[in-house]
Amino acid sequence: MATMTISLPDPMKEWIEAQISKGEYASTSDYVRDLVRRDRSRRDQELTVEDLRRIVSESRSSGIGKQSIDEIFQKAERIAKARGIVSE
Repeated sequence: MATMTISLPDPMKEWIEAQISKGEYASTSDYVRDLVRRDRSRRDQELTVEDLRRIVSESRSSGIGKQSIDEIFQKAERIAKARGIVSE
């Protein structure tokens, strides 16, 4: 396993130490590894500019929709919850 040295402002260091004291994490390294895992997971779910362009193009070519704005927002909310983007 590789070693990395980082510098943090005192308030950030104190925050991490508080999480360890609460039993949330075993060590500073454990905390940082969890942050990296979460960031990677979040980024894996992000749409790229190319994804957005494709979605817009497909939407335009499909014509006028028959769903109400409420139905569209409800569907978007279900998708966001399923992806863990918003909580319930």
